[in-house]
Amino acid sequence: MSTPPPPALARASWRRLFSRSPAHPAPGAPPARGPAPSIRLENLTLGYDRHPAIHHLNLTIPPGELLAIVGPNGAGKSTLLKALAGELPPLGGVVHLPGAADTVAYLPQQSEIDIDFPITVFDLVALGLWREVGAFGAIGRAEAERVRAALVRVGLAGFEQRTIGSLSGGQFQRARFARLSLQDAPVLLLDEPFTAIDSRTTEDLLRVVVDWHCDGRTVVAVLHDLEQVRRHFPACLLIAREPIAYGETASVLTRENLRLARHSSEAFDDHASVCHRDPEPRP
Repeated sequence: MSTPPPPALARASWRRLFSRSPAHPAPGAPPARGPAPSIRLENLTLGYDRHPAIHHLNLTIPPGELLAIVGPNGAGKSTLLKALAGELPPLGGVVHLPGAADTVAYLPQQSEIDIDFPITVFDLVALGLWREVGAFGAIGRAEAERVRAALVRVGLAGFEQRTIGSLSGGQFQRARFARLSLQDAPVLLLDEPFTAIDSRTTEDLLRVVVDWHCDGRTVVAVLHDLEQVRRHFPACLLIAREPIAYGETASVLTRENLRLARHSSEAFDDHASVCHRDPEPRP
């Protein structure tokens, strides 16, 4: 890369800034994206400090699904995505996601990221080649062309040498999408990817998401705009600390299900007793 990260920045923090990358990349490894795996959740309970955020979730996400996760504020949507990304261990139950370290690319919320880090747009996007070149590996001509092609795809041609701190919120999100695409992962996890960005950027990035889906990837996104979900996401999971409904979007986002989700979220006791670990179900 043209601008290596400063030595003072811990490698783990570097990965965390811009989205999840494998902990031990193989320098020089060729890109190899297998088919998207099935994701199976068995009696999954998630929480923090032993207090539950999601209870007893059982579902199977088939390969190549385009799935929206929706629910009231505080319903556990981002918590579930962190568990799928391998960043949050379950309090109970199991997440079955074969080869998770190599098959998942995770885009956290923009609010979790410090955009004052001194790095160019080109170098940010090139981080998507982490598995192939390693943390400080050289970017050759072919890799540089892939970075430029990813920038063109998200509408950032000519932005290569801009620093990320000079970008608008929408431009920065475009760059993060370009980086994610270079990871070439079969499972993509997006946490509120269209929050606080302009409508033009949202439309452009929704087209990128649909292209990923048409390419056979599994895309799971936490979203708030229900009309957006109805228009673009064929499958939906509605949660409110517990599963309310899962399946075809039109059958999930009914008035009754949404009413039940609001009621379940309002009735939840944040001071409930801690969860005891359930015995892990057999694979």
